[in-house]
Amino acid sequence: MADTVLNIMRARYRLLERTLESLEKQEKAFPAGSINVRPRKYGYSYILHADNRFRYLGKKDAELIKTYIQKDYCKLTIKAAKTEAGILKKSIISYPKNTMENVYDSLPESRKKHATPLHISNNEYAQSWLAAPFERKPFSKDAPGFYTIKGERVRSKSEVIIADRLYTKGIPYKYECPVLIGNEIIHPDFTILRLSDRQVLYHEHCGMMSRQEYADDVINRINQFAHDGIFLGDRLFMTMESSDHPFDISWLDAFIEKNYR
Repeated sequence: MADTVLNIMRARYRLLERTLESLEKQEKAFPAGSINVRPRKYGYSYILHADNRFRYLGKKDAELIKTYIQKDYCKLTIKAAKTEAGILKKSIISYPKNTMENVYDSLPESRKKHATPLHISNNEYAQSWLAAPFERKPFSKDAPGFYTIKGERVRSKSEVIIADRLYTKGIPYKYECPVLIGNEIIHPDFTILRLSDRQVLYHEHCGMMSRQEYADDVINRINQFAHDGIFLGDRLFMTMESSDHPFDISWLDAFIEKNYR
């Protein structure tokens, strides 16, 4: 979890660095001078200060007003970005290597054998979560057999791809694990444990969106989850395909990294 926090901070810092480089180039392209904005009875007065002189700008100067307002906005954004980047840089440098997750592991053996862990590691948490037994949804006798690289049976080639991606990336998941939503037990395709916040998420792959009845069932499923406080894009995620639009896996890795880490 500590690594996740550090990675988020580093990614944000890199974004700020790139943004600052772009904004500082934009700032240099603006004309010299500044603009003051003063309220008046009916609207505002815009006063341009340039070359040690000032003049009031009117309606005909709308583009000039826009340019100088944008310049001020750019300068304020640069200031805010520099402040945030400075704080992040200090935080990254000073972030402790010894976080609460690894205190137990760092204890000497003479103490560890007498101590009860106060916080289990992500790996232990995931193993415990995965080990909890559940009753799988049965397959019909004539259902085709699709198997993942870890030998788990799923219902489609697309689900094989999703399961294998999750498994190879070390994302803990359960296939068709029953969950009580409202008053009904349903079996989401994938129940996922996001270790960065230890949140349980649900992933449904909707593979027959060309069929109207199937598409209606997908909408009903989204509504079921929503009534139970599980919203699409928050704890519920979906991938889709139809006869005209096969499953596009080109973005699947990025999707998993963004939502399930």
